[in-house]
Parts: sequence; C-alpha cells; structure tokens
Amino acid sequence: MPPPNPANDEAHQQLLIQLDISQIHKPFRNPHWKPSQRRNKNLKQIISENARKEASVLATQANSGATTPFPATSGGVTTEQSQTPTESAGGAPNLEKASQNLSTLVLEKNARTMFPSGPAVTYTNIESAPSLNPAQQQHYCDITGLPGPYTDPKTRLRYHDKEIFKVIRSLAQGVPEHYLEARGAQVILK
Repeated sequence: MPPPNPANDEAHQQLLIQLDISQIHKPFRNPHWKPSQRRNKNLKQIISENARKEASVLATQANSGATTPFPATSGGVTTEQSQTPTESAGGAPNLEKASQNLSTLVLEKNARTMFPSGPAVTYTNIESAPSLNPAQQQHYCDITGLPGPYTDPKTRLRYHDKEIFKVIRSLAQGVPEHYLEARGAQVILK
C-alpha cells in the first residue's frame, strides 16, 4: 500500500462526495402524477343518494299509468273490497294520503290479478325462486360438497379432485346410486 498522500486523499474524498447517491433528491411521487378527478363518497352520502333515487322512482310510479287499475273481471279483485282512508283524525279529508294509499293498493291488486300464484318476486324478497339459468348453476362434489368440476363417466358422480375419484371408484356396488338419489339424478327404469 502506498504511503498516504494528502492531495490524493482530498481527490478521493471529493470523488466519494460526488458519487454519493444519498444526496440526490428523489421525490416520492412521479413528477407527472396528478390526483384523480373522481370524488370519493362516504357511506352516509351513498345511502342518502340511494334513498333519494328510491323516492324519485316511487314518485314517478305514483304518477305513471302503472297505477291505473285493470278493468274488473268476474274473477278479478276490485277496488271496492278495501277502503282507502280519506279522513284524518279530525274528520277532515286527507286527499294526499288517500291518493298515495290508493296507488299502492292498486299496484298490489294489479300484481295479484296478473300473477295469482306464488310470491311476488322483488329485489328484497327472500322467497323468490332460485335461478334456473344453466350458466349460473354450479356443480358440487357428491362426496365432499366442495365445487365439483369433474364427473365420473362410469358412476356419473361429481367429484372434486383425484383423491375423491379414487374413493368413488372404490365404492361398493349400489352405493353410487344412493349418492345420485340424494342429488335427485338417479335413473328410474320403467
């Protein structure tokens, strides 16, 4: 190692300062970044907007032709069967309340006459029937209940993976029919 030279040390120190990357300013964000123009809403704002939309739909529905009753038929329900309250507590007529109640009653009765059997299917009705669209039906494994994308061609049982396939192939004779019967896919010969 050569003896230390003060001029050489000074040049070396200058070179280290020049190459030091910790002194270079690096902004956190890209200099071309701009905030998005979309305004985020809190939950209270979303709920109030939804309530306003529903109120406007009800108001337009009350003024539309959908509230007009169908002509009365011999088997149909007429509006005379239930009276709409038109008087307030003091005996004075309350036409606004009566018209709102009347439009609601007419809508319900029209729906009953058009669709007499089964529950009315609405967005909030839990009693609505399941979808019969084949694209939305998912198949499940007959053994485990997990999603079953595969079907055994011999027994027609659905299975999840190759381990379940081995179990299906090791089942005794007659057992796969019980699984198919539980699913409602058994073959009935006449």
